[in-house]
Amino acid sequence: MNANPSQPHPAEWTETQDLLPSVERDLPAGRSQFHKEHMMAQIHEDLRGSRTPAPQRQRNPFLRRVILVPAAAFAVAGAVVAGLALSGGNGDGGRTAVATGPALTTQIGAVDTKGAPQLLDRISLAAADTSGPTARDGQYIYIASKVASTHSRTVDDKTTIVSKELHSRQVWMSTDGKDGWLIEAGEEDITLAGSTPLTGAYDSLVKLPTDPDVLLKQIYKESDAVRDPEVPRDQAAFVAIGDLLNESYPPADVAVALYKAAAKIPGVVAVDDAVDALGRHGVAIARQNDTDGQRTEWIFDKKTLQLLGDRTVQVKAEKDGEFKPGTVLFTSAITQRAVVDANKQVPGKAS
Repeated sequence: MNANPSQPHPAEWTETQDLLPSVERDLPAGRSQFHKEHMMAQIHEDLRGSRTPAPQRQRNPFLRRVILVPAAAFAVAGAVVAGLALSGGNGDGGRTAVATGPALTTQIGAVDTKGAPQLLDRISLAAADTSGPTARDGQYIYIASKVASTHSRTVDDKTTIVSKELHSRQVWMSTDGKDGWLIEAGEEDITLAGSTPLTGAYDSLVKLPTDPDVLLKQIYKESDAVRDPEVPRDQAAFVAIGDLLNESYPPADVAVALYKAAAKIPGVVAVDDAVDALGRHGVAIARQNDTDGQRTEWIFDKKTLQLLGDRTVQVKAEKDGEFKPGTVLFTSAITQRAVVDANKQVPGKAS
């Protein structure tokens, strides 16, 4: 995985003009992430107090995803809550990411049900040839991305369907997982601090087993401990691996093991075309949650097989009809990964 992928212009979503407009609910990252995010968001709103009138509040999905981390790195929601403190201000120079229009939509890529093992094998080889990070005690893993989502907003008992514009997201996490910072446009900056190791900590990633069978068994065990009963365990394991790949920075040997472990999960498929949040087309490794008809896609450059980002797409109509096929619930694009010497230090600049 390259630490500095190219950054083309943001996606304009013009490719989807023939799709019907979609109706959504407040579920930007998929049902498998909803319950934990909802709890964390409610705590966030409670801490904000009365600054925003209750009827006008909109759920704040400040957690990009639920990250299910194996073994020592894993922290249940209560432990994470204990380590969160909110700071005032906006980390994007006052610019906010606002709800700008109807649901984001996309063309749904064709699925190859037998192509995933071969594609993941090629992705593993590419990852093995990429030097992973070497972080020292006291350093921080820095990850920058662009994200967008579709969700519902309720004002005075009236619910409308909106999309949150493409905006920046920056995460810093200390190697031991005890300190960090999150800046996302349109949200309050969030301090990640506490005595309990946070999810995705580098020190824990480097200790993960590199035997794919052992690693997958461990991932199943940890994801089973926290997953929503409505989410199939294979889907929860797939999402857990994707979270580690997208918003952590695993060393090359661990990344290879994660890809090989993913190949062993039933239902994982290859997708011929997928688009990240910056409009970059690639191939994808994906898995559909048959419970809600949503497909989680990890998107890779077609030539280099570098990880570009991920997205969640509605591919089958739901029973309640809230989302139509082609709705993009969440989309991201990784723009930079690096090791820095201090919290909130941007690569190439002094803290």
